[in-house]
Amino acid sequence: MTKNEFKAMIEQKIVILDGATGSNLQNAGMPSGVCPETWILDNKEVLITLQKEYLYAGTDILYAPTFTSNRIKLSEYGLEHRIEEINHSLVELSKEAINRYLEETGETRSIMIAGDLTMTGEQLLPFGKMDFEELITIYKEQIGHLVSSGVDLLVVETMLSLQECRAAVIAAKEICELPVMVSLTFGEDNRTLYGTDPKTAMIVLQSLGADAVGVNCSSGPKKLSEVIEQMLPVANVPLIAKPNAGLPKLVEDRTVFTMDADEFAASCKIFLELGVSILGGCCGTTPKHINLLNELAKTYQAPVIHKKPLRVLTTERRSMEFSLVDRFLVVGERINPTGKKVLQAQLREGVLDLVSEMAIEQEELGADILDINMGMNGIDEKEMMLKVMDEVLQVTNLPLSIDSSHVSVIEAALRRYPGRALINSISLEKEKFEKLLPVAKKYGAMFILLPLSDAGLPKDLEEKKQIIHTIVSAAKEIGLTAEDIVVDGLVNTVGANKEAAIQTMETIRYCKEELSLATIVGLSNISFGLPERQFVNATFLSFAIQAGLTMAIANPSQDLLMNTAYAADLLRNKEGADLRYIERVTTHPMINAESTPKKVIERGEDKADNKKSVREASNVNANESLNDNSTEKSSSQIYEAVIKGNKRKILALVIEEVNNKTSAAEILDTILIPAINQVGQYFDSGKYYLPQLIASAETMKTAIDYLEPMLKKDSKEEKVGTIIIATVAGDIHDIGKNLVALMLKNYGFNVIDLGKDVSSEKIIETAKELDADIIALSALMTTTMLEMKRVVNYRNEASLRAKVIIGGAVITQDYCDEIGADGYSKDAQEAVNLVKKLLKI
Repeated sequence: MTKNEFKAMIEQKIVILDGATGSNLQNAGMPSGVCPETWILDNKEVLITLQKEYLYAGTDILYAPTFTSNRIKLSEYGLEHRIEEINHSLVELSKEAINRYLEETGETRSIMIAGDLTMTGEQLLPFGKMDFEELITIYKEQIGHLVSSGVDLLVVETMLSLQECRAAVIAAKEICELPVMVSLTFGEDNRTLYGTDPKTAMIVLQSLGADAVGVNCSSGPKKLSEVIEQMLPVANVPLIAKPNAGLPKLVEDRTVFTMDADEFAASCKIFLELGVSILGGCCGTTPKHINLLNELAKTYQAPVIHKKPLRVLTTERRSMEFSLVDRFLVVGERINPTGKKVLQAQLREGVLDLVSEMAIEQEELGADILDINMGMNGIDEKEMMLKVMDEVLQVTNLPLSIDSSHVSVIEAALRRYPGRALINSISLEKEKFEKLLPVAKKYGAMFILLPLSDAGLPKDLEEKKQIIHTIVSAAKEIGLTAEDIVVDGLVNTVGANKEAAIQTMETIRYCKEELSLATIVGLSNISFGLPERQFVNATFLSFAIQAGLTMAIANPSQDLLMNTAYAADLLRNKEGADLRYIERVTTHPMINAESTPKKVIERGEDKADNKKSVREASNVNANESLNDNSTEKSSSQIYEAVIKGNKRKILALVIEEVNNKTSAAEILDTILIPAINQVGQYFDSGKYYLPQLIASAETMKTAIDYLEPMLKKDSKEEKVGTIIIATVAGDIHDIGKNLVALMLKNYGFNVIDLGKDVSSEKIIETAKELDADIIALSALMTTTMLEMKRVVNYRNEASLRAKVIIGGAVITQDYCDEIGADGYSKDAQEAVNLVKKLLKI
């Protein structure tokens, strides 16, 4: 199936997917703990019968049962060497189901087979051990087998990580030209486990080239409709909805979904009214559910997908949409080694402390986007670009502008970037023009159009306009839009060209009013060689904003410049500009840069350091006594390191604190524990998400690993409680379990991690042997959650005193109550609080 054929199919009717596979196979006799793929191959008729029933129910796209047939998942059962055979054989079963159905009915309708892919269960660097390129390779391997097996399209489903979605889509694009559908799973807060909201997911994936995007699993139709409603305003591709039949409950020792087919179909009406193009069912749905859904869908016309003009940049967890009439934006320029000797020295040593500081400070000072340029001698620019990008994304949630003279550096960064970035820049120079436009299209990036050619600067305004038209036309030919482009006004120095400012204003006006293009300038060129440059820059900026300038590359620590920009928005009556201006100028009063001590200027290197350094310098004498208090300083830095997940710095800071004669117990009780408590509060409030929680927990673990021998020496007391933790039998997901274990260890508990796919018998035996206080159980799949009840029953039969607590994506408080567990937690921080409560700590 081609992408155009897929599009035509979507335009003709509401496309119906199949329903649940796992829960129906379990009802048909598949035991928990087995490899689903091999069980299906040993019980082929069960799968063929189920899929035939879905076809009788009206399914248009049948999912081949290859959901976990990637190398990593199969290796859990020692079957990675059979990956080709398993994928081919499972696709053949779906083909057999279709052939039998067509023979029995005599129908000639087209039925498509989707090769089904999902997450590997491994976490990506920097929070896990897997490199992004390795993940792409793993997806390529499975996709290659699926394509050679003859699937019609690919579906990437039940995804918890936007970055893993990106890896799968990139892999698909590099292996084949088949259509790709992507559906993610969202929590109660309408974000993925890694903190991505529906709008950001839609923008990133459709820009990357996904042919349909949506949601599956999670919960019932009502809750999933909230996700669809958030995707809808930015959706330029068809929407997918594949909800569960409600949430699972325990009925007579069986995990069941209580939403029957009639209620399910009626609840799915909201998707049709919202404009969903592709509908199906996930956990708990049966052929009857799909049949009634299909009958309902027949009463609706296929929605018309109206393309929405979107100017939007994103990170993994945030979107920044802007238009030609919105407030003025600032691209922070400071993460660039040019003219910064301190930064250059750190980069050569592989130290990224100053990079982190610059990122944080620029965000605090009002930057909307951060430009990253690693062009300098003595380093591998590509490698350093990737390291710096990863570092910056851990400390700020601002979208990035990728800035390099080398195509290979820009492509490597865009490939890894977990969102939608801005390329700085693409000119008419042959190397960039021919290579970077396809790169922008491939990775779904926006780009700055720099009106230069191989001949150099345009000789006049007309030539500049010709270059702009040439690049815009070429971009549109390969599928990019005007909204993907930001034109650089190409500022020359007014000292050499008296018309420089006037020509830039005309470029800005022309792009906005006649071409509907966003614009950007680099401010500093205009005043080069002139005295008191800040006045020229600020005045030029105010003129440019009035002419229609969208954004500028600038140093946000320059108060005159930033305050001028805020004042310009105020005078243009931009929404909220009055409050923004007042807040800005009252928190950033003007400071005379000439009075700044020389050492601070050198620290800034670009003679306009950030507000923090300037203000500290202006009060250097008053603060000398405070800065001499090294104990207070290092304590604060340890706290901040945990808050910001700075694993690289924490050990040196803790050693310094120990050398200051602070006891290990005091460091733990007065610095580390309060810090991780604050992280937990950030997580609960939605300020932090899983990546930040993991980073902070790992940072604290590094500190505790160093302090632990001293803690044992200082105290004769045992750990405060012994906890057995495991993912239950049949379940090989352990991201959540690992984080809970790490957090509990950080709080001083004696945690025995038995791993994943652990039998109930082993859990009970270990708890009995160690006289455990708590048994903590995790399950991600509805097909394995029943194992939790077995553990509770075995605990009761053995008369163990251990309390049983449970958690996982499919687990609820109701389920906890039903099976007689002692507690339920929705996340790692809540698990810590629950354990403390149960142990009365």
